[in-house]
Amino acid sequence: MSISPGLLIAAPRSGSGKTTVVLGLQRALARKGLHVRGVKCGPDYIDPAFHAAATGAPSFNLDSFAMNGPLLGAIASEAARDADLVIAEGSMGLFDGIRQEIGRTGASADIAALFGWPVILVLDVSGHAQSAAAVALGCARFDPRITVAGVVLNKVASERHRRLVEDGMARIGLPVLGALTRNADLVLPERHLGLVQAGETEELDARLERLADAVEGALDLDRLVALARPTRLDPVESVVPLPPPGQRIALASDQAYSFVYPHVLAGWRKAGAEIVPFSPLADEPPPPDCDVCWLPGGYPELHAGRIAGARRFLEGLRSFAESRPVHGECGGYMVLGQSLEDADGRVHPMAGLLPVETSYAKRKMHLGYRVAHLLHHGGLGASGQRLVGHEFHYASVTRSDTSPEAAFAAIADAEGNDLGTAGHRRGFVTGSFFHVIARG
Repeated sequence: MSISPGLLIAAPRSGSGKTTVVLGLQRALARKGLHVRGVKCGPDYIDPAFHAAATGAPSFNLDSFAMNGPLLGAIASEAARDADLVIAEGSMGLFDGIRQEIGRTGASADIAALFGWPVILVLDVSGHAQSAAAVALGCARFDPRITVAGVVLNKVASERHRRLVEDGMARIGLPVLGALTRNADLVLPERHLGLVQAGETEELDARLERLADAVEGALDLDRLVALARPTRLDPVESVVPLPPPGQRIALASDQAYSFVYPHVLAGWRKAGAEIVPFSPLADEPPPPDCDVCWLPGGYPELHAGRIAGARRFLEGLRSFAESRPVHGECGGYMVLGQSLEDADGRVHPMAGLLPVETSYAKRKMHLGYRVAHLLHHGGLGASGQRLVGHEFHYASVTRSDTSPEAAFAAIADAEGNDLGTAGHRRGFVTGSFFHVIARG
């Protein structure tokens, strides 16, 4: 079974300019009248929101480790339905993932291979010329499951530099689809977890238009689109990645709470749940007519003072938690704790619903997949339920209840190494640093 064509835009390493090319390409083609859909490979909350802004259509994640075959097929089918073109964005380097069986590594190459999408390599050619072709050739030959169909050169210094790089590409037979010069005006603002969120980026539409202008002027768009191939799909079945934790879900949603996977929300709605957003930063409490409250991750460490002063929110949250489930992921978990120390060392009282204190001043990066088994019955499933997700944060736990009865889940990394327990549970309230992608 095959439907709308697709391409994967990838790179040999992080920082090569994939997102710049993807967003410019998505907007340039969308304003030509094509119905473009974005996809992000791997665990990433931020890029799909930019894809949605660039294309005017929802973007989803595809993750070959955290998602099984039926779920991957269902999400890809939804993305490709009624689209003229799917433009997927890789994560990290094209083959970067975990040590697992081929096809289940979480690498972007797994997604290209599964759906038959040709790969367009974005090459940062600053610092080399013909040698860039050796890097491209290695990517083309490393994995026989995929096809590298062409390259886009980024950070080209001059016309002479471009000709030298193209000379190397001609020797290996890879078409150069265009070249972008160094341009600081095209760089999107960043912070510690990646790009500043789409909803916070000033003049985002104007920025996307500038990216589209640059890409349209530098790349052969017609040739690039012609390289796309139909999305290869097995018969698709209906799959809900994570059953809704309630019928009416109060969802914290603002600049401090925004890290929610689009496929999770879509699955909840598909299962018949209603999602009711509210803003803690606006001092709004969870709507009392909801039966569960979900506090997603985000940037509470940047808004700790406002959250601590949001009395209606905190009092409403505590009242809600007396009789109904509340769950917090990463930043939401921090807010459910006793206190949060910001980057300047100021300690702010939080909701006090879980026995944990956290600090952004004492920073340490935590990154990786997590395979969790719930230790108690709750909104995410029965005791023993397997969940697959990931962690990416810089906050540290400075004090917590480490007793087994207070723990939320037992966790391991992607290779099965035991990491002990994660998160906390008290009454109807649960939370942890890991973000759930799907049930295992």
